[in-house]
Amino acid sequence: MKILFVAGDPKPERWTVPTQALLPDAEIHVWDADAPACDADYAIVWKPPAQLFEREKNLKAVFNLGAGIDGLLKVPNLPADITVVRLEDAGMAVQMAEYVMHQLVDITRTMAVYRAQNAEGRWQIHRPIKRSEWPIGIMGLGHIGKRVARTLVSLDYTVHGWARGEHEIDGVTTWSGEDHFATFLGKTRVLINTLPLTEATWGIINRQTLSDLRPEAVLINVGRGEHLVEEDLLTAMDEGQVIRAVLDVFNQEPLPEDHPFWARGNITITPHISARTLRDDTLRQITGKIRDHSEGKPISGIVDVERGY
Repeated sequence: MKILFVAGDPKPERWTVPTQALLPDAEIHVWDADAPACDADYAIVWKPPAQLFEREKNLKAVFNLGAGIDGLLKVPNLPADITVVRLEDAGMAVQMAEYVMHQLVDITRTMAVYRAQNAEGRWQIHRPIKRSEWPIGIMGLGHIGKRVARTLVSLDYTVHGWARGEHEIDGVTTWSGEDHFATFLGKTRVLINTLPLTEATWGIINRQTLSDLRPEAVLINVGRGEHLVEEDLLTAMDEGQVIRAVLDVFNQEPLPEDHPFWARGNITITPHISARTLRDDTLRQITGKIRDHSEGKPISGIVDVERGY
């Protein structure tokens, strides 16, 4: 079995050495744009070049090094008949839930006020939280969205969830499809985005979406930067419809130094760190699936390329 690692990491041995340990009988290669084809059976990839599929004609499957597969699906010559496998959780869902919980509690408990008082040496108690004032809506109910929803339900927030298809989550009111999108938004004050990026979800957080939220809304975007129409968020904030935003993903990364988001005190910016890929967990999952696939066993996480997830 030949496996090709194609991820642009300047230290690929951080991935290839543990992969070899997990699959000792495999032959591991690192992508070299100037090298001839290695006739690989499988490729482990992150945003691979189109040249990969021009050169390696016998790939049985490609395994993505992340849950978001939009970078892979953008490759214009991705073979229509190749099996594409996304990363399932691998330690990312709990990180995302932690991140969202931290940001949400910081806002709803007005912790910025107490930090300011701390800096001033001032002791003052403010009224306690009323969770009924902070209904939450989660867009996207995959592994990550479900984990976020369950975490926030455990803290007694009112949680709604919306996705393209139907889902059931204990303690969460779920909505599905375009016909129920506006209804979902109308019950939401804190909008949390965990959607995958597809043609259908590109620009889904726009002026209409933000206008349909409850007054003094909050946006937490941990999906993809392309989900958000950035100018529409700035307009909604200028109009007072959105009072806070937490953004971990952006249309352009790194976020340019002159971007208007930096000048907004009510926008929290983090550099795409809400959930980091955990190498050991990721490779255990991927190598296990490669082994099963090579033995003709069924595997999970296969992407419907037409749907984009």
